Amino acid sequence: MATIALVDDDRNILTSVSIALESEGYRVETYTDGASALEGLAARPPNLAILDIKMPRMDGMELL
Repeated sequence: MATIALVDDDRNILTSVSIALESEGYRVETYTDGASALEGLAARPPNLAILDIKMPRMDGMELL
């Protein structure tokens, strides 16, 4: 099963996108900021990462 990482500071978006992806059979890891995502992605690299561009402290472009 493929794993998708979602990074967004808006919990409502994380929830709705997670539900949609999980219903299609994907395993989903969620992160609410770039710093926690960086740590989690290094420990458990996903098959795909979907990043919010505008986030406080570390934005999606910086995370890339």
